[in-house]
Formats: sequence, C-alpha cells, structure tokens
Amino acid sequence: MIHIGLTGGIATGKSTVAKMFEEKGATLINLDQIAHKAISPGKQAWKKIREIFGDSVLQPDKSINREKLAKIVFQNKEQLKKLEEIIHPEVIKMWQEKIETISREKPKTILISEIPLLFEKKLAYNFDATVLVYAPPQIQISRIMERDGITREEAEKRLAAQLPIDEKVSLATYAIYNDGSLEKTRQQVEQLWDKLVFKLKQKNTR
Repeated sequence: MIHIGLTGGIATGKSTVAKMFEEKGATLINLDQIAHKAISPGKQAWKKIREIFGDSVLQPDKSINREKLAKIVFQNKEQLKKLEEIIHPEVIKMWQEKIETISREKPKTILISEIPLLFEKKLAYNFDATVLVYAPPQIQISRIMERDGITREEAEKRLAAQLPIDEKVSLATYAIYNDGSLEKTRQQVEQLWDKLVFKLKQKNTR
C-alpha cells in the first residue's frame, strides 16, 4: 500500500480531484466526513462544542449547525483555535483506525486521504507523497461566495485562516491545477495516477 495525502486551499476542488482518483481505483478517506462523525450528537467533541459555544450552534435535531459555527470561528482566531483543539484529536484517532483497517483489508491499494489542513497541521510525514489541488486566490474567493452564499469579506476571512495556496504548492510533492476545464484537471489526474501506480509497484517489489 502507498498512502497519499491530498490537500488544497478552500474551494480549490479537492473533492472533485479525489473523486477522479477514486474512479481510477484509489481507496479514499475524507477527513471532513470523519470530522462530521466526530461531532455527531452525544460524541465527546459534540459535548465540548456545546459547552463552549452554547445551544445557539445546535440544529433542532441537536446536530451542530456547521454554517453558524463557521461564522463564529472564522471571525475570531481564538475561537477557531478552541474548536480545532476539540475536534483534531478525535479526528486523528478515527483516521488512524481507518488506515489500519484498510492496510489489513487492501494491502496493495493506493490510499488517498483528503485533508484540508494537511500542511497547517504538519501531517505530511504520514505520507509517501502529497498532492496539492491548486486554484488562484481570486477563483477561490469567487467559488466560496457562490458555494456558501457569503460576502467577499467573509470569504477572504475563511481564506486567511489557511496557509496561502502558493506557499502550499512549494510544500507538496505534486500539484494539480484546477483553474481551467474539468477535462484538463482529469488529464493531470490520469498522468499522476500512472506515476502513483509505478510508485506502488516499486514499493511492492522491495
């Protein structure tokens, strides 16, 4: 098995690229989905979020209103830090359990973990290689505004909470430029997939 870390800035198209890799045969782990499970009602992280942020961030069914919580934390770095300190350890624990299961059940797979804050959280050492999905900041801002129905100012604040995308490019093993057509993105994915398959074969013959 080889383990690849897939990351990018907010609204660069990480999930689109992850889906393309899955279609080629990769096994995917999405850390956002793990985070959703980690904060589901009754879980330890959910209890801590409720304790710190109050019932105003809960939906009628007691699940976390992620949009409301995002508005709070992206306006206040201290609150964002508190939230990350609650969620991060739970997510890492659940992620590691998932990796162990996959490595037992699919020892010859190409495993791709999609992690928004891979470089911010200094997780690159966990991987055989890292892939960054790139889009220029102005495209990111437009996509965030359209996707989340928020103002330019709010979009810029969310962008500012992450490392600048150009800095991330310099840290990644590979980059996929998702600022043109989907077909161009797919071509890059296919070229990189061939490299990853070769990398897996090399590892299996050692």
